[in-house]
Amino acid sequence: MKRPEKIKATFLSEIDKHLNDLITGKVETMFEIYKFAELLHIHPIHLSTTIKSYTGKSACNFYQTKILESAKILLVNTDKPIQDIAYLLTYDPSNFTKAFKRVTGMTPKQFREQNT
Repeated sequence: MKRPEKIKATFLSEIDKHLNDLITGKVETMFEIYKFAELLHIHPIHLSTTIKSYTGKSACNFYQTKILESAKILLVNTDKPIQDIAYLLTYDPSNFTKAFKRVTGMTPKQFREQNT
């Protein structure tokens, strides 16, 4: 596996692990991109430029996508208030609703009602 491919794979794996830990309550705070770079033992700029040049998407784009996937899991599998889910995922509730709707085409409330 080439180095950029390995960085991408490890980055995505670490995101999944961190978000799973967040969902299950093992951690209480969200990582920022620099924290993932620390886990990979590389500089945050190197992480960002490698991900962008290898995939055409930013590291933040991948992270935001995974965060919203976690939001879907929380909306369907918990009875946490939507506001609490937003705060857990480091969103202001109104920004969470906007971001969620932009990606899914529905509000978090509509998504929860449709999938529970």
